[in-house]
Amino acid sequence: MTILVAGATGATGRLLAGQLLDRGDTVKMVVRDPGRLPDAVKNHPRAVVMTGTILDLGDHELVELVRGCDAVALCLGHNLSMRGIFGHPRRLVADTTRRLCQAIRETRPARPVRFVLMNTVANSNRDIPESRTVAERCVIGLIRALVPPQPDNEEAAEYLRTAVGKDDASISWVVVRPDSLTDEMAVTEYDVHPSPVRSGVFDPGKTSRINVGHFMAAVIGENALWDRWKGQMPVIYNRQPA
Repeated sequence: MTILVAGATGATGRLLAGQLLDRGDTVKMVVRDPGRLPDAVKNHPRAVVMTGTILDLGDHELVELVRGCDAVALCLGHNLSMRGIFGHPRRLVADTTRRLCQAIRETRPARPVRFVLMNTVANSNRDIPESRTVAERCVIGLIRALVPPQPDNEEAAEYLRTAVGKDDASISWVVVRPDSLTDEMAVTEYDVHPSPVRSGVFDPGKTSRINVGHFMAAVIGENALWDRWKGQMPVIYNRQPA
């Protein structure tokens, strides 16, 4: 498969890119600074690395970027700094999602391109009942009002859920929702659920970035797993010891 990874220099994106390459895929990446890529990714014979940013590409350039891709994986996030959180672009994830989907449609693919968006457990899947306590809704509402990355992530997922939908001829999607992200050296056992099984506010679970990358790579590459989760927003947790 040929897969475009957006956010390949990020903490999760670089792990995903490495795992896709290990699976035998060709990985396209548009990065501001190629030097931030691990050498094993940057120098891999199936890695196609372009310098720049996706939002700075023109419409025609973006169409050519996604042409021939079997899947797109978006691992973009805001830098954890004042400028990264409150500066521009405020709608980094949502605008990138929208523009990539529009470009995919322009290519008129023979079969739907698989679009996998890394999101957050703080975002609800509005296609199914997901109950939250009043206290949880208040806290998330406050975060939504004060921290721009929260509405950005919500808007990106809503674009896939409503503007693309589940029967689009060009795009099929999965939104992956990890809980509190951690750094681990190796993939461990993890569990995937259709909805959160614990409070992301008052009883958060943990999800290692390498496990997120492993699941995203697997769901892209394995047809049965894709059929299980397409059009859904699975939540992933590291498996806890019994």
